[in-house]
Amino acid sequence: MYFLGFDIGSSSVKVSLVEALTGNCLSSAFYPKQEMPIIAKRIGWAEQEPEQWWSNLKMALAEVLASSAVDAKAIKAIGISYQMHGLVVVDKNKNVLRPAIIWCDSRATTIGQQAFDAIGPEHCLSHLLNSPGNFTASKLRWIRENEPEVYDKIYKIMLPGDYIAMKLSGEIQTTVSGLSEGIFWDFKNDEVSKDVLRHYDIDESLLADVVPSMGIQCKISSAAAKELGLSEDVVVTYRGGDQPNNALSLNVLQPGEIATTAGTSGVVYGVCGDVTYDPRSRVNTFAHVNHTKENTRLGVLLCINGTGIMNSWLHRNFCPNVSYEQMNDMAALAPVGSDGLSVLPFGNGAERVLENKTCSGVIAGLSLTTHSLNHIIRATHEGIAFSFQYGMEIMKQIGVNPSVIRAGKANMFLSPIFRETLASISGATIELYNTDGSVGAARGAGIGLGFYKTYDEAFVSLQKLAVVEPDVQKSEEYQNAYEHWKQELINRI
Repeated sequence: MYFLGFDIGSSSVKVSLVEALTGNCLSSAFYPKQEMPIIAKRIGWAEQEPEQWWSNLKMALAEVLASSAVDAKAIKAIGISYQMHGLVVVDKNKNVLRPAIIWCDSRATTIGQQAFDAIGPEHCLSHLLNSPGNFTASKLRWIRENEPEVYDKIYKIMLPGDYIAMKLSGEIQTTVSGLSEGIFWDFKNDEVSKDVLRHYDIDESLLADVVPSMGIQCKISSAAAKELGLSEDVVVTYRGGDQPNNALSLNVLQPGEIATTAGTSGVVYGVCGDVTYDPRSRVNTFAHVNHTKENTRLGVLLCINGTGIMNSWLHRNFCPNVSYEQMNDMAALAPVGSDGLSVLPFGNGAERVLENKTCSGVIAGLSLTTHSLNHIIRATHEGIAFSFQYGMEIMKQIGVNPSVIRAGKANMFLSPIFRETLASISGATIELYNTDGSVGAARGAGIGLGFYKTYDEAFVSLQKLAVVEPDVQKSEEYQNAYEHWKQELINRI
């Protein structure tokens, strides 16, 4: 028996095939091989074509099936991970009405702030655990105000993962975890938020039917089975946003456990068993994938839009002819603190951690006689780690205090400078594992199917690859560099 995991990112779609009995990943592939384009018609906008996600999924899945040579009839369940906070709108024929407004689009920030003020900050935080902010509900209101001809045709709204499940099954569904990330869920009343719908004048019928995050959600349609080369017996049994799913991938499911990732954006995600929120809504609280009415499991999420994308921008514009590994080597040639050079990696839309300000990326303190490309690379990697620490200081204020951070050994965690900087300024031990979102989604499918009886059983093959301890000898140097970086940030916000 095998499980498939689909990870619908904004850069690519990744597919993994996991063997049920061992939990081992037999084959993985992603598509496209270059980053997916993001449509940005105006500054702060970000859109993608949902059909492109589906096309890329088919290409990646075909590669996985060909390389693994497994019998497709032995694949029994699918798990879906997806980029959070997106908005897909379809008509009665399930045709997409406009490009999806994706996670890093900041056009609805003002709409969300107005809703926060009108509904009431205390009420929003105690019921929604967040400001409506720039999340899915506010993006839908933006369409209502600015594209009424589109809004009038909407039959249902979906998150990106809901869209993929619809393409697989023909059914339009979502989860409580998904509704909470869109700021549609009232935690105090355990229902769709009447206050949000009333304020935004949104009919509840536009929302999809609710299914459990883990469990039998829907069955693949005959048309999709034929299109994908799968059996018609396959069921979708798991669905989670990319950050809750990253936590699941690392077996971070219980209060006090911490997961992090540093891809296009950077995230620290801490699980708690009590309702908690930041009174300034700089970090956000959502239902975790294992949250139920009887068993509270919430994820406190710190998200920084401009992290890995800052490193890829640096690679593309400063050193396109060297590899990321070579960049890491170059960074190591500069000293801790980069001789006073600071990089603020905030150039990818409004930042929640900065109270929804849209800040520019900055290279500050540049000396033409002192600094080299090595300094710029190191300052970028340090600056990304410093942005994590800035957010984690906020998380500590609401009771999330990481002593151990788990992460997949990928993206920025491949940088020794980033890892050492983050460990040294946070004081936390970093554990790196052999997993990613698509593998985690496949294992989630096994949990949802009921094949695995416990979470630990599902993650028995999760392999720890490395441990990074804080560098005690350099801790003062790192702390001084961080304070210098933080002052640069404070001066600009």
